[in-house]
Amino acid sequence: MFRTSEGYQSVFILVSDAPGNRLRTGRGVRQPGTVTVIDTAAAVSATPEPQPQPATQLDPEPQPGADIRRQELAAFLRSRRERVTPEQAGLPRGTRRRTPGLRREEVAQLSSVGVTWYTWLEQARHIKVSAQVIDAIARALLMDPSERAHLFALAGAVDPRPEAECTALSAPVRRLMHRVAPYPATVQNGRYDVLAYNRSWTHVFGDFDAMEPRDRNCLWLLATSDSWRETFLDRDEMLRDLIAKFRGSMAEHGAEPAWKELRDRLLGVSAEFRELWERHEVAAMAPHVKRYQHPRVGLLRLEHRMLWMAPFAQAHRLVAYVPADDETEERLERLAELHRE
Repeated sequence: MFRTSEGYQSVFILVSDAPGNRLRTGRGVRQPGTVTVIDTAAAVSATPEPQPQPATQLDPEPQPGADIRRQELAAFLRSRRERVTPEQAGLPRGTRRRTPGLRREEVAQLSSVGVTWYTWLEQARHIKVSAQVIDAIARALLMDPSERAHLFALAGAVDPRPEAECTALSAPVRRLMHRVAPYPATVQNGRYDVLAYNRSWTHVFGDFDAMEPRDRNCLWLLATSDSWRETFLDRDEMLRDLIAKFRGSMAEHGAEPAWKELRDRLLGVSAEFRELWERHEVAAMAPHVKRYQHPRVGLLRLEHRMLWMAPFAQAHRLVAYVPADDETEERLERLAELHRE
C-alpha cells in the first residue's frame, strides 16, 4: 500500500524471477526478473459491471412481415392505453393530465415492465417480448378475451392461459353443435380437449359434466379410463393412432405449457402411453369408423366428421359422430328417447 496525494492506494506486486518464465500483464509481456505494479482501483473501475437481462430481448433476425406486425402491435397498444382511465386502473388522476387514458410509465408500472421497453413496444422497435410480459400488459390494459387473443397474435407469442382457447365457442358454433342431435357432437382443440358437447355426446360417451375440466380430453380418457377401455372395441388401435396424431401436432406446439402438461401427465400415469410415445410414430387426420359397445342400446358404428373453426381458432373443430349404418341410426334415436322418458 502506497500513500499518494489522493490517499492510500492498494497495489499488487507481481514478481517473475524464474528463468525462462514470462509474465503476462494487461500491457503486454514482461521479461523475467521484472517487477510489475498493478493499480487495483484502476483495474476494478475498468471492469464492466454485469448488466441485468431484461424480460424482452432485441430481435436480431425479424421474420418476414414482422415490420407490419410490429406497427400493428404498436398502434393497438396505444389505442388500448388511451382507452383506459386512471380510475379504471386504480390510479389517481392528478390535476395535470393532458394524455388521454394512461401514460406509458403508468402501464409499465402496472405491468412491472421497464418504461424503456414498453416505450419501444409502442415505437415498433425490433424487440422480442416474452409471453409473461404480454400477459402482464394485457391485464394492465384490462383487455377482454378477443383483445387479448389479438395482442398475443400480434406479438407472436403463445397465450399461457388455457381458458383463452374458449373464444372459438361462438353462439353459432354452439347452435350447430346442438342441432346435430341425436348425433354426438363436440368442439375440440388440437390437444383433443373437449371444450363443449351436446347431450347426445354425454348419452354415448359418459357424463362429462361430472369430470374435472382438465380430464375432459379424449387422449387422456382413452389412455386412462376403464369405461372407455371396455366400451371402445378398437381401443388399442385407436390409442396408438391418437398418440401418433398428438405427436405430429405437438411438433408445432412443443413449447406451449398446456401441451407439455398433458404429455407429462400421461407419461406419469400410463405405461402404455410411455411405450407408444417412445415409438415416435406420427399420423395425419383421417376419418374412420369407431365401434362402440353401448351398455343400453348395443353396438354403435360411428364415423367422425370435422368442421374446422379456422380462421377463428387454429386447430379448433366441431366433431360430429355420424352413424355408419342404419342400425346405428336407429339405436341413437332410441337412446335419445330413453333419456327423454
